Amino acid sequence: MSTASSPKRFRYTNKQWLAKLSAAIILGFLLTVAVTGLLMDVVFGPVFIFSVQGQFLMWSIAPIWVLILSSCFMFRSGLRAWCYLAAANLAIWPFVWPW
Repeated sequence: MSTASSPKRFRYTNKQWLAKLSAAIILGFLLTVAVTGLLMDVVFGPVFIFSVQGQFLMWSIAPIWVLILSSCFMFRSGLRAWCYLAAANLAIWPFVWPW
């Protein structure tokens, strides 16, 4: 049996961890703010910050951002992390803040 014809399996590594983490910190935070803003527009409507809905939206930022931070290491490279998170930001922000 020849192993040359079998497809090469990708192994997740911690290479480029700084690029992946910086993408998740910067673009992940912007994506989190956009998601909570969209959630406010679609589900709750205009809310007062001290209301229950406003507090829910404010405190939901942390779990969403942690989810993005913890999943950023699943990208194959730092460049892919930057590209995919930038594309997600470009896709969601026009719905949150229409010009």
